[in-house]
Amino acid sequence: YITATFVLIWTNDSFAYLSGKWLGKHPLASTISPNKTVEGFVGGALVTLATGLFVIPQFSPSMDGLTLLSMSLITGLGGTLGDLYESKLKRRMGLKDSGNLIPGHGGVLDRLDSFLFVMPLTSLYLYLFVL
Repeated sequence: YITATFVLIWTNDSFAYLSGKWLGKHPLASTISPNKTVEGFVGGALVTLATGLFVIPQFSPSMDGLTLLSMSLITGLGGTLGDLYESKLKRRMGLKDSGNLIPGHGGVLDRLDSFLFVMPLTSLYLYLFVL
């Protein structure tokens, strides 16, 4: 479940970025993060859903479809909320990046923002409904 969650987070982050870059026209939350778009959110969520339903079962056939669907939806929404929250924190502090440990990536917090929201939500879902 942990590996699947990481794969879903990375998929969501990557394809939200790519979808927004290629198709993005409508701002998602322009006052918080002007480069985030509705198209990026939808593109990331759709590819994450497809990954959860069609790719992860190839490597983890014991995971059932409802669990993967739920984890994919949690990741699509939670990852975006985590990213927006982190952007809001940076805006409030007047920062462009949360650090320079990873040059060109907005800092370590930028790499972990989705993780910080998705892992607790996924863990709660798994605890309540699966495990």
